[in-house]
Amino acid sequence: MDLRLAIFDLDGVIVDTARYHYLAWKRLGDEMGIEFTRKDNERLKGVSRMRSLDILLEIGQQEKRYGEKEQLAAKKNAWYVEYINQMDTSEILPGVLPFLDELRAAGIKIALGSASKNARIILERVALTDYFDVIVDGNLVSKAKPNPEVFALSASLLNTAPQNAVVFEDAQAGIEAALRAEMTAIGVGDPHILAAAHHVIPGFTAFNLDKLLYVLAN
Repeated sequence: MDLRLAIFDLDGVIVDTARYHYLAWKRLGDEMGIEFTRKDNERLKGVSRMRSLDILLEIGQQEKRYGEKEQLAAKKNAWYVEYINQMDTSEILPGVLPFLDELRAAGIKIALGSASKNARIILERVALTDYFDVIVDGNLVSKAKPNPEVFALSASLLNTAPQNAVVFEDAQAGIEAALRAEMTAIGVGDPHILAAAHHVIPGFTAFNLDKLLYVLAN
């Protein structure tokens, strides 16, 4: 494989903002009288904000009109933004920065492919914006993962063929999106959950460009 592009999901791959999502959804759930647990929060990984709200409503066996749902989603997002605005460089996951440095030094393009509409805020807070040749987030795409739109657009904007791109993802929906985009999928996290990926790593602490190239060649 001629590696030309590395695409990264954001939450759970570069930073761990899942806890902030959880705190914001739990806060909304508490206000609505819905018990929302950390286990419930796992169902929200990699899915859109409105779908996440639908899942919360399903858990609480509640129904809301579209206008009410928009208000609730906006409230949750305001709380989430409040939390992420307090982030700093200490929240970059271990090993990510050296790996990005290696990719950049090797001339490999770097893209962010995230469903989050707050991706740019997070990257700014952790001082990583300049590492990415393109940032494709929830403001640029309309279809959530497992639809491959976010990854296909990333490659298209950087004039790169899908077979020359690798995707780093921590969610099943993201792995499926990468496969549907005809890209190499590297799971970051639990190999049982991410079994569909071409290869799974626990994180970036013991991972580098040489290891990536070895994985891609075998």
